[in-house]
Amino acid sequence: MTVSPSANWNYPTAIRFGAGRIKELPEVCKEQGFKNPLLVTDPFLATQPMTQAALQSMRDAGIGAGLFSEIKPNPVDANIEAGLKAMKAGKHDSVIAFGGGSGLDAGKVIAFMAGQTRPMWDFEDVGDWWTRADPKGIAPVIAVPTTAGTGSEVGRAGVITQESTHSKKVIFHPNMMPKVTICDPELTVGMPAKITAGTGMDALAHCLEAYCSPFYHPMGEGIAVEGMRLVKENLLRAYRDGSDIEARAHMMSAAAMGATAFQKGLGAIHALAHPVGALYDTHHGMTNAVFMPYVLVFNRPAIEAKIARLAAYLGLQPGFEAFLGWMMEFRQALGVPHTLKDFGVDEQRFDLMAKMAPQDPTAGGNPVPLTEAAARMLFEKSYRGEVA
Repeated sequence: MTVSPSANWNYPTAIRFGAGRIKELPEVCKEQGFKNPLLVTDPFLATQPMTQAALQSMRDAGIGAGLFSEIKPNPVDANIEAGLKAMKAGKHDSVIAFGGGSGLDAGKVIAFMAGQTRPMWDFEDVGDWWTRADPKGIAPVIAVPTTAGTGSEVGRAGVITQESTHSKKVIFHPNMMPKVTICDPELTVGMPAKITAGTGMDALAHCLEAYCSPFYHPMGEGIAVEGMRLVKENLLRAYRDGSDIEARAHMMSAAAMGATAFQKGLGAIHALAHPVGALYDTHHGMTNAVFMPYVLVFNRPAIEAKIARLAAYLGLQPGFEAFLGWMMEFRQALGVPHTLKDFGVDEQRFDLMAKMAPQDPTAGGNPVPLTEAAARMLFEKSYRGEVA
C-alpha cells in the first residue's frame, strides 16, 4: 500500500522587488502602522549613505526612526541584549532589519525578544520550543537586505552565537517572518567582490542542500533548482562587474529563493560551517563554499541521480561528475579557498568541531547521516583538499 506524503509547508511574505524601491520604505512603515521603528544594522552600514538616506526618509515622513548597530559579523547574545536595551530606551514599536545576514538576523531576534519574559535560548529551534513564546510580545519587522545571500529577509529564524559555548543557535518562531521585505538590487551595487562571492555561494549552498534534503517538499525543491540556475548564470557576472544591476537583481531573487527552499532542510555543509564560524568568526557564506564539494561527494550515494537531473537542468552534461566539476571551477573563479588550511582554520579544534557538527540543527536534513566520525573525516578531507 502506498502512503500519501504528509508535511507542513509555509511560503514567504509580501515582497516589494525592484531597483529603487527602497524609496517606498516610509510608505510601507505607514501601511504597517510603524510609528517609531528601530533600524538595526551593522557598524559599517550604519555610516553608509544608503542607510542614512533610509533613516532620513522615514524621519521626513514623520516616522521617529532610531538606529542600533552594535552587531558582530556573526551576531552574539550580547548584541541582542544591547539591542533590546536600545529598543526599550527609545520606546520603539517595530524593527527595520537592514543589511546582510548579521543585521537581518539580529534585527529579527531583537524584535522577537522585545516582549518576551523567558531567556532567548528557551526559543532555540528544538522541537516545539517556539510555542513557549508570547506571540503578542513579538514586534513587527520590515526587512531590507543589502546583500544577496542569506535570504534571512524571508525567513522565520535568526542565527545567534552563544558566547559561553562558542556555538551557533537558531532562534525560531513563525511570527519572526518580516511583514514586508523590500528587495532593491541597487543597495547591493557597492558590495566588494569578495562579499559578493561569499554571499552568493551562501545562496547556492541553501538551494543545493534544500534540493538534496530527503524531506518531502516539492515546492521547496522546485524553487531550489531555479535558484541554482540563477546563481550559475549571474553570480560571476555580479562578481566581475558590481554595477551589473540585472545580475544583482537575479542574485537577490536567488537568495530569497534559497531561504524559501531550505524549509525543506539543510545539511552537512551548514552543520560543518557553523562550528567553524562560531570558533573562528569566519564569513558564513564563504565557509559554506569551502565545504561544498567535500559534502557533495560524501552524500553521493544518496543523491547521485538527483544531481544528474540537476546538471541537465543547469545546461551541463547530465551526471554527478559534470556537476562536481562545474562546482570546482565555479569556486576557483570566485576566489573560494579550496581547503580549510587555505581558509586559515587549523586542526587543533577538529575533535571539538566534530562533536558540534552532528548536534547542529541543520545536520538532520543531510541525506547521509552525519555522525561524529563522519564529521571528523570531512574536516580532515577539507583540510587536506581531498575531494574524492
